[in-house]
Amino acid sequence: MGGKIRVLIIDDSASVRQTLTSVLQSDPAIEVIGAAADPFIAAKRIQDEVPDVITLDVEMPRMDGITFLRKLMSQRPIPVVMCSSLTEEGTETLMQALEAGAVDVILKPKIGAADHLAEQAQRICEVVKGASQARIGSRRVASARASGASASASGPAQKLTADVMLPPPPAGRAMAKTTEMVCCIGASTGGTEALRELLERLPANSPGIVIVQHMPEKFTAAFAKRLNGLCEVEVKEAQDGDPVLRGHVLIAPGDRHMLLERQGARYHVSVREGPLVSRHRPSVDVLFRSAARAAGSNAMAVIMTGMGDDGARGMLEMKQAGAYTVAQDEATSVVFGMPKEAIARGGVDKILGLPLLASEILAEDHRRR
Repeated sequence: MGGKIRVLIIDDSASVRQTLTSVLQSDPAIEVIGAAADPFIAAKRIQDEVPDVITLDVEMPRMDGITFLRKLMSQRPIPVVMCSSLTEEGTETLMQALEAGAVDVILKPKIGAADHLAEQAQRICEVVKGASQARIGSRRVASARASGASASASGPAQKLTADVMLPPPPAGRAMAKTTEMVCCIGASTGGTEALRELLERLPANSPGIVIVQHMPEKFTAAFAKRLNGLCEVEVKEAQDGDPVLRGHVLIAPGDRHMLLERQGARYHVSVREGPLVSRHRPSVDVLFRSAARAAGSNAMAVIMTGMGDDGARGMLEMKQAGAYTVAQDEATSVVFGMPKEAIARGGVDKILGLPLLASEILAEDHRRR
């Protein structure tokens, strides 16, 4: 796709339409071709010009966003980013939107909160650029729908590394395999449905798993709750100090970094505030680096579909510390950004399709017993 990414905004709030237009057009790679107050107006606009990406409000008059999304995906698939405010009902609805084919979710900017808006603006632009690369419609791998941005996401902020959260793992001999295996997983846009497919394949006695999935705050709690109702393993949003236990999955809370720590032969997570790392919070690089330091060769790392390069440095550090590292392959990644970067840096031991990731985790766990 050449030229600018053409975006159509659908939202019943005039102020939100205006704010999103301003935010998106601040990025030179994006052009807003229109803004519609409801899906009926949007449908007419699409007849004249098909956008590359649609941002879609959940609650609107005449037709709600989920209904429009389902109609769009069945008739003329276009990458859609759902837009919602932070409410518990809204997060549940957005989980339905991801199931229906939305490639990502963003939060409506909080008018008047300049600092929040500036930080959110960067994420909004990156998500939209990522959605423009999403493979949808003609090809859907199982239920894994995703999006991703180019590895060189733009933005005025300096791109910080995991150094701002903790020092690199010490060089030298890798830690011996002395404890239970811990599996660390990183995913970005589109990872929600890919993770669901992976976790649904795992039995109740699976090794302990810790996950960073790029999502806004509060959405991770709804995501974990949804997965817990679908999977044999226990899934929850991580809280500071939670132990990493067999048969349990901890998902990093949105807007907080999650680190793996070890005390004796047991592992637990630390949930911390901190700056954006690799332009994300939570950051896969932070989790992976902490695992390299705390678990060494007792760890396994899996990097999945997603935009950018978050996790690529950390995965290499895990491999150098003796961990077994696996990347999702291009054929089953709707966006091959994060796995591609990890492979390019030499941090990946094995490349597998999405349907094989769960069995590989179980096989590695069996090999260590």
